[in-house]
Amino acid sequence: MGGLREVAAPFVVAGPSGVAVRDRLKHLTTVDEEVLRLVGDHLGALASRDLKARCAAGLDHDTDAWAERKRILTTQSSSRWAGSITKATHDQWALARRAQLAHIQNLEAGVRTIAHRLSLPVGEKGTKHSPGGYHSRQEWFAKSRRLHVLEDRLGAARADWQAGLVRVVRGGKQLLNTRHHLQAARLTEAEWRRRWQAGRRFLTADGESGKRYGNETLRVTPDGEVSIKLPAPLAHLANAPHGRYVLAARVAFAHRGEPWRDRVAANRAVAYRIHEDVPRGRWYLTASWTVPPVTTVPLATARARGLVGVDTNADHLAAWRLDEHGNPVGAPRTFAYDLSGTARHRDAQVRHALIRLLHWAKRYGLALAVEDLNFAADKTREKHGRRKQFRKLISGMPVAKLRSRLASMAAELGIPLVAVDPAYTSKWGAQHWQRPLASKTRTTTRHHTAGVAIGQRALGHPIRRRTAPPRDDQSDRRGYRTAQAGPGTPGREESRPRIPGPRTRSVRAGCGGKAADQCAQHRSGHTAEHGFWQQDPLPLSP
Repeated sequence: MGGLREVAAPFVVAGPSGVAVRDRLKHLTTVDEEVLRLVGDHLGALASRDLKARCAAGLDHDTDAWAERKRILTTQSSSRWAGSITKATHDQWALARRAQLAHIQNLEAGVRTIAHRLSLPVGEKGTKHSPGGYHSRQEWFAKSRRLHVLEDRLGAARADWQAGLVRVVRGGKQLLNTRHHLQAARLTEAEWRRRWQAGRRFLTADGESGKRYGNETLRVTPDGEVSIKLPAPLAHLANAPHGRYVLAARVAFAHRGEPWRDRVAANRAVAYRIHEDVPRGRWYLTASWTVPPVTTVPLATARARGLVGVDTNADHLAAWRLDEHGNPVGAPRTFAYDLSGTARHRDAQVRHALIRLLHWAKRYGLALAVEDLNFAADKTREKHGRRKQFRKLISGMPVAKLRSRLASMAAELGIPLVAVDPAYTSKWGAQHWQRPLASKTRTTTRHHTAGVAIGQRALGHPIRRRTAPPRDDQSDRRGYRTAQAGPGTPGREESRPRIPGPRTRSVRAGCGGKAADQCAQHRSGHTAEHGFWQQDPLPLSP
């Protein structure tokens, strides 16, 4: 086992801490849409200025600076709008800060890999855990130039990190770069401009418990009436008392509508966000609120009845049901999804595959065992070199989306989720389980055997199958009778008792010249007066 990394212990995944539901704002009038655009553009301009101030403050920002920013925004909107803007700005700065650290770590990994390979002779083969030298002098020269480029980028990123300088684009960097490639995106400048303005609008209001319907700024009544507290410069647009504008549209959340109505009826905090989908010409309202942490079941309880081992792949989920002893039960299952096409299509494919998997596990009342995957350090092109197909494969796997969606959907159905270390599951699963689980009518893939290995690790069993008895006899000359019988196990060297019945064709219990004690191998400590012999269930792994 030399050279293998330590495998982390399995654990039960905690449930989600928040809920978000969305509904379409139907039957909006032209005036309603114009008011929403005016309010969103005004608050978006304030959010852009506040983000600039927050980025300029950097690491010197404190609570006094935060209060000053809020006072400046309050005069041009309201106290609650200013609070929502400053909180969203600070969260955006913190997210950019974490992304900057991840970028630095990625650059450091690339520099280390290139420097190591440049130090080796050209053409030297690598090992299993370390890459070798470059294939030719031309590639060596090209990589030496790339090393200088990465070192320059790393130095600049480290300087920005130490100074607290981040770069954020309101509306998204991808949409900003699309402006230079309108023909490839099949957009006109006017169409891009509408998407850019919609992405930079700000129509988000945090909830507040104790206030009417849980939100004073964006208020939604239990029967679906939506009203907005207009900022001070736009108060003349109000069509309701107290500077509010009531939309003609009504919302009725089809998903989780009852929990939402219970919250707003009890005046508990609910945050709302209104945004426009420009390509589809629609407006949407998203409601979100926090939920108490879901109490996770103990690991022993999740293992009690067995579980379903799930292997995540680029185009499907491979699952196999295991009993509490680690024995594969029934046939393997495959839940395919197609990750081509738009993001909306990919998201729907993932949700459809997960709900089929969860309903299958729910049918048997079993927990799910999944890998705790993280490809953040494996997507760099320096780590895998010319293996472009493999880099494309791991980059296309929706690991984060699968993990978040599976955790929330499993918690909704009450299915425990056990995460295991993904180390060597595919390799050892194929090595120890692929041939034994194959049959004349079924070809077992290495993905399904990886699911068996994941389930074995979640149950606390080694992935390796039970060893067979020695072929000569049952003495210590070649080893123990089974891997489960240790040197101190009572009765491990005695003969197997005869059980009467048609399958064994033996005489009744206790008769015969070679009959052994009926309790010789019974581990539970029962004595001979019980009149029967029973073998304890043994796991497939030691």
